Amino acid sequence: MKRLVLVAALMVSVTAGFAKKQKVVFTTQPQMHCANCENRIKTNLRFEKGVKLIETSVEEQKVTVTYDDSKTSPEKLISGFKKFGYEARVLKPGAKVAKEAHECASMKK
Repeated sequence: MKRLVLVAALMVSVTAGFAKKQKVVFTTQPQMHCANCENRIKTNLRFEKGVKLIETSVEEQKVTVTYDDSKTSPEKLISGFKKFGYEARVLKPGAKVAKEAHECASMKK
């Protein structure tokens, strides 16, 4: 019995190791303008299934998401952005985004 449990545990751990981590880079609308914008994205997107790591850059207007491709996809992540008021699109490698000159809505009183 112990041997069976050990073999089962080993198979689960080996199978989990085969889950492929993927990276996708998004840009958002409205654009990020400050730390509050970054925090809003990170706080909300982390609840999407399969998300492993979220990196943001206000300067480059990029949100890089590392995810488990067995649990989610870029399309599902785009739907996740919509849940908290952002439109997202996938950026192709090397693509640049022009930064808009708007004040962040979270900074207005």
